[in-house]
Parts: sequence; structure tokens; C-alpha cells
Amino acid sequence: MFQNGSYPTLGRDAMLLILTWAAGTVDAVSYLGLGHVFTAMMTGNTVLLGLALAQGELLAAGRSALALLGFAMGVVLGAMIVERDDAEAEWPPSVSRAFVLEAAILALFAALWFWSGSSRGAHSLHALIVVLGAAMGLQAAAVRRLDVPGIATTYITGTITHLFVDVVGWSRAADVPAGASGEPIKWEQRVGLLAGVLFVYGFGALCGGLLQVHWQVLACVAPLIAVAVVVVNAYMRYGSRRW
Repeated sequence: MFQNGSYPTLGRDAMLLILTWAAGTVDAVSYLGLGHVFTAMMTGNTVLLGLALAQGELLAAGRSALALLGFAMGVVLGAMIVERDDAEAEWPPSVSRAFVLEAAILALFAALWFWSGSSRGAHSLHALIVVLGAAMGLQAAAVRRLDVPGIATTYITGTITHLFVDVVGWSRAADVPAGASGEPIKWEQRVGLLAGVLFVYGFGALCGGLLQVHWQVLACVAPLIAVAVVVVNAYMRYGSRRW
């Protein structure tokens, strides 16, 4: 934790891990509660779409397609917010605004979840998938704007690749003379964050699964709480004037 005035705040890396936890929770909740579809990890969702089409399960394919559509809409919306800001900062103001909007979309998802009830129909299910996918797409665009090497909170394959490539780079760093490669790379921080994202995503999925099975009331609001924590922390750490 870091200090900003008299308030303790979390750093950028800690906030990224909270967002990763939210994405893992979302994928567990959507897979178990929205008809076996992923709304954050589009790699897995694309595989589910292909499998559903191969098996002739058109309804399942439709759910995966809606998740892809919602995610794409969220990415476009997020890009429209964050890419207009060319500020060179650890946490640009536009990123905070994007997460405020993500929190609002997650609040809409929670409201729809409660309103539709446990015996929700097809239309309610489809709306929930699109809304949740849009929230995760928006998060993906905002995290990309932060430009942290190898870090994406909504998919893991790239994170695993970067993690082990960086482990190799770290192991070879001792053989590079000081100053030979310009500014030294903080290998411990980079590898630690990548490993943290991998672990936290899985832990988020575990938490989301447990909530969906045992405490469904909390399952739909857990991601909202996580993103809200990030929004409040960013406000406290970087100040209202930068919003």
C-alpha cells in the first residue's frame, strides 16, 4: 500500500490484480449461471462457439455469439473513452472514467440479475450475457491503455506466454553487462505481476464458482464491488483533478 496524503491507497499493480479477480469471477458466474458461456475470456468462448456449431447446438452457439458481440461492443466503447487521452501517465484520467462506466454496467447487470429471478427466460439470459460481455470488453480496452507489458486481465494465454518468456529473459539478465541494454528491466516486478495475474484469475474463478453455487445473491455483485474498489482507490490515489 502507498500513501496519498493521509489516505492509504493501492498501487497500479494491485488494482490490476483486483480487476483480474473480477474477470475470473465473471467467467465462473457466466459459465455456471448463464448457460455455459464465458463473458471475459473470449478465447475460451470462441472455442465453445465452434464446439456448439459442430454439435448442432444452435442455442448454445447463439449464447457464445452474443457474448462475443457484447465484448466487442465494450471494447469499442472503451477505446472511444481511453484512446482520446494521450496523457503519458501511470494511470491516465480516461482509464478511471472507463472503469466508472464499467462499474455502472456491472450495476445494471446486477439489477437485471435480481429482476429476472432464478427462472429467467431466454430474453433475460441473452440480455445478461450481452451486458456482462460489454463490461468485460470495456475493462479489456482500459487495461490495454495502461500499457503494462504482458498484462491483460480478461485472458490468460497471453499472460502465460509472457510469464515464461520473461522468466527466460530474467535468467539471462545476469549475463548482460550493466548498461548494455539501456534502462534496466525490473524483472522481479514484471514476473511477479504476471504470475500474480495467473493465480488471481484462477482464484477469482474459484470464488465465483463458490458464490454461484452457494450464495447466488453475492455472485452477481462481487465483480461490481471489486471494480468499485478500483474506482474509489484510483480517485483517492490520483486525485479528482485528473478525472
